[in-house]
Amino acid sequence: MNREPNAQLISLMDEANVSNKGLAKRMRDLAAQRGEPLGTTHVSVQRWRDGSGVHPKTAAILAQALSVKLQRCVSPSDLGFFSGAEPTTSVSETYPATSTEALARLDGLSAESSDAPETGKLIVPDSDLNAAVLSWITARPDGITADRSGRQRVGMRDVRAIRTAGKMFMELDFQFGGGHGHKALRHYFRHEVLPLLSASYSEKVGTALFSAASEIAQLLGWTAYDSGNHRLAHRYLTATLRLSQFTDDRMFGGRILANLSHQANYLGNYAQSAQLARAALEGARGRATPRAMAMFASMEARALSSAADPIGAGRAMNEAERYLERADTTTDPEWLSYFTPAELMGEFCHCFRDLKQRKEALRHAQGAVDVTDPKYARTLGFCRMVLAQSQLLNGELEDALTTAGLAVEAGDSLQSARFQRYVGDFQAEVNTHSSNPAVAEFNERVREALARLEEE
Repeated sequence: MNREPNAQLISLMDEANVSNKGLAKRMRDLAAQRGEPLGTTHVSVQRWRDGSGVHPKTAAILAQALSVKLQRCVSPSDLGFFSGAEPTTSVSETYPATSTEALARLDGLSAESSDAPETGKLIVPDSDLNAAVLSWITARPDGITADRSGRQRVGMRDVRAIRTAGKMFMELDFQFGGGHGHKALRHYFRHEVLPLLSASYSEKVGTALFSAASEIAQLLGWTAYDSGNHRLAHRYLTATLRLSQFTDDRMFGGRILANLSHQANYLGNYAQSAQLARAALEGARGRATPRAMAMFASMEARALSSAADPIGAGRAMNEAERYLERADTTTDPEWLSYFTPAELMGEFCHCFRDLKQRKEALRHAQGAVDVTDPKYARTLGFCRMVLAQSQLLNGELEDALTTAGLAVEAGDSLQSARFQRYVGDFQAEVNTHSSNPAVAEFNERVREALARLEEE
């Protein structure tokens, strides 16, 4: 069968000034850094140039190798693979039926690395999602098995240590992105936290211990998501949702559903995203603080905005505002402290941008940038990029490039696949004005920032 040469791959290799042998070596080096053997040679590269297909994981490594060489983001579809369509990564596994199964699954997940992001679009069957949500909403708490005999004794001091570690890793995530601390966090979870769950403790200590362990597990899912490994992130989050049943913590379970909603929205699964946010609202109603309910409502608003539903999104935004007005920090858990009016404004600026409501998008994005605490570096980077896109919506190209430039300069150390996608999306928009020297200058700043990130 005759194949057409892969013109896109050939063109990008020419632009990168890389030979078949040179590209093959770059790919092998990248795979070795991940601990994955790769047998790519110059013969393999030539076959791809001639139009042969490629395995999705190999395509991801090939795209990364050319991204580094070109100092800009290149995807497998940019290389002419998969017939212009993204491959899919499917996650289909039953919701853990027992507490033992949930802990075993988390133990297995903590042995997996997030260093190799999944290629393509994550597909979660509706049947699996519905079963997990229904199981959580209708579940009875497992309860804590207290005072086991002949086991290591755990006390509140151990719980405080886990919470302190979780706070430290959360701060690293906000400041440097999920890729920075995920490896160390999963080692800590597997070797220091999980063994304590099967030790001996009082009911009071056990309840606090499972709560602290759930926060670490949630952060593992979130950092995997931010690193771009969506399959791993989804599996962490669903297992952690099951973990919340130990202590019947409906508010924390709602938080996990909100995280799953956030991920589904990011991946373009808007109907699932809205369903998950509503499940958080309804499942935690009467059991969650107003601040938590505001967060859940804001996730519904994000999903409905992405789905181009201005009426539904407006209702959800109003609901989130009303909940936050009633918030009382004395009743909130520490993990909710980040969800301030500034955070809500950041969520709303995304909503108005996606709804193409230019004036509101600009006002909320500028407000979010002005009030976001710099210690939340990734959040500030997101808000700056949304401000830049909102300025573009209003025809303010020069201002948009200046704002995006500030985000890139301040965020070049963020090991966040999500932040890099924000930048890539903005580049795609402004490159329609490629004749403007300011656009070329911005693209060069992005290339330099990516090069610095590789060096660090």
